[in-house]
Amino acid sequence: MVTQEFSSNHMTVSADGTGRFRLIPFRYAWPAELDLMARLAGMRLKHRWAGWDRADLTADSAAHVSVWVKA
Repeated sequence: MVTQEFSSNHMTVSADGTGRFRLIPFRYAWPAELDLMARLAGMRLKHRWAGWDRADLTADSAAHVSVWVKA
C-alpha cells in the first residue's frame, strides 16, 4: 500500500539554550491533483517545468514547478 503522508521535524534553539520542537504533518499531491484543486478554485495552468530553471518536465523529472493563473 502506498501512502502520501509524511512529517517534517523542526527544532529551534533560542539564544538562552531552550529548544522548541515541532512535528509538521503533510502529504504529497500529484500534479494532476493540484491541477484539479486549482481548477476548482477558478484557476488554470499557465506553466509547468521540471525546476526553477524552467527545464522541460519529463517522465524522469524528480520535481516540478507549476504556475496557475486566475481563469
